Amino acid sequence: MDTNSVLLDIRRIYLEPAAAELPRGREVLARFPDAELVEVESHHRVPELYGDETNVRRWVRIKREALVLGVKKSLTARVNGRSADFIAPSTANGCAMACAYCYVPRHKGYSNPVTVFANIDKIVGYVRRHAGRQGVKAAPNECDPRAWVYDIGENSDCSVDARLSDNVRDLVELFRQLPNAKASFATKHVNRDLLDWDPRGRTRIRFSLMPARDAKLLDIRTSPVAERIAAIDDFVAAGYEVHVNLSPVVVRDGWLEDWAELLDQLDAGIGAAAKAQLAAEVIFLTHNRDLHEVNLGWHPKAEQLLWRPDLQQAKRSENGFVNVRYRTGSKGRYVAALLDLIGRRTPYCHVRYAF
Repeated sequence: MDTNSVLLDIRRIYLEPAAAELPRGREVLARFPDAELVEVESHHRVPELYGDETNVRRWVRIKREALVLGVKKSLTARVNGRSADFIAPSTANGCAMACAYCYVPRHKGYSNPVTVFANIDKIVGYVRRHAGRQGVKAAPNECDPRAWVYDIGENSDCSVDARLSDNVRDLVELFRQLPNAKASFATKHVNRDLLDWDPRGRTRIRFSLMPARDAKLLDIRTSPVAERIAAIDDFVAAGYEVHVNLSPVVVRDGWLEDWAELLDQLDAGIGAAAKAQLAAEVIFLTHNRDLHEVNLGWHPKAEQLLWRPDLQQAKRSENGFVNVRYRTGSKGRYVAALLDLIGRRTPYCHVRYAF
């Protein structure tokens, strides 16, 4: 069965009229000629999708069948400093996949299908000018020793976005031309169409990995972890820089033994070229009270792993959300244990940061 048809079966497009007037908007509409078109005033507020708690019963169906086509109004590059030096303006947000720990639904509303932004020319132009203003990177940092790194997929999965429009390809081609910058995005979806894009080392793909036992319960509608590992050598050979995101790390009985097995699978599954350039980000689970309540409506089994008051403590985020994370002191021991394991099982893998 075609993976794309399982993941995406677009039957309804919520459309900002201005998006339909742009070349990219017309291209997207042409990809789905049989879809019902529903005009909306803003991609931010689609009454049938956002703010309606009853949609939790249609969580996956909405992701598969609905698409929003809009225009990105505000173009900014935010300073980051961990995964990337800057977060680039989004060319999309939302996702067709349904990871139970995803933070985006609590910002945008229930289910959160993909929104594609049609004004790609404006976004590409902004990023080009922003990178030009940075000049040469004066000193190495944890993002990259030489290039300014721009995360192009903060609120979406670019491998999935590439099945809906050419926005991601346009950015990969842009960064191919920039001598002082590179693109970066994390993904849980193997899209082999990207292998033909000739990135010339200027795009970093971060394949997210977790033990298969966790992924089966938490990584809903994603490519199997084994498939992600199997793709790494091919993406390296195609000219991508490939890192891994070991995330989210979920603490449970037997968690460290399962991570040891995953690291052994990674070691056995990639070749010398991939190992020579491999680096990792390690991110332990942070969960959210509101998302916990939503998940109870569509995937309560996941919450048995994600919502652990016996192991977690609450922290109010800068934007006012109540998040939970592993308790101070205990978390430090968890991080140290996993880093020690990585050092023993995959000593060539540089850990860029862990928290």
